[in-house]
Amino acid sequence: MVAAVAEFEDIAKLLPAQGGLLGLDLGTKTIGVAASDPARRLATAVETIARKTFQADAARLLSLAAERRSVGLVLGLPRNMDGSEGPRAQSTRAFARNLSRLTELPIGFWDERMSSMAAERALIALDTSRAQRARVIDQHAAMHILQGALDRLRNMTPMP
Repeated sequence: MVAAVAEFEDIAKLLPAQGGLLGLDLGTKTIGVAASDPARRLATAVETIARKTFQADAARLLSLAAERRSVGLVLGLPRNMDGSEGPRAQSTRAFARNLSRLTELPIGFWDERMSSMAAERALIALDTSRAQRARVIDQHAAMHILQGALDRLRNMTPMP
């Protein structure tokens, strides 16, 4: 069992017509998780996972994917502003490769530049306290990543 791992546009071709996706914002201390509805219209925040070991993190992610009957994963890829990839992007790619050995769900990379900043601005606009923002920023960044992928997917496929 090894899942396909590639840029989101390539993974999109492998996805069934219906079924929710899980969006992930992979940080060094936490993993923000968001999920879409089965029709893939809206991303919602799910939870923030405190990172432990790869096995524990992967087990929780795959448990969430199974609970929500997800058909694929969208992993934010932290590129530099010039589009190049540094150590964080390499770490994210390694995480995806390792995760792909534990699931058959396709894993697509989504450019996450500015996702945390956009999530922070949205939470400030909602007058969220600094303490509350700290608790939910990662899952809101995951929501931003996933919503971008959902919007792109909708533009790739003709509407019924």
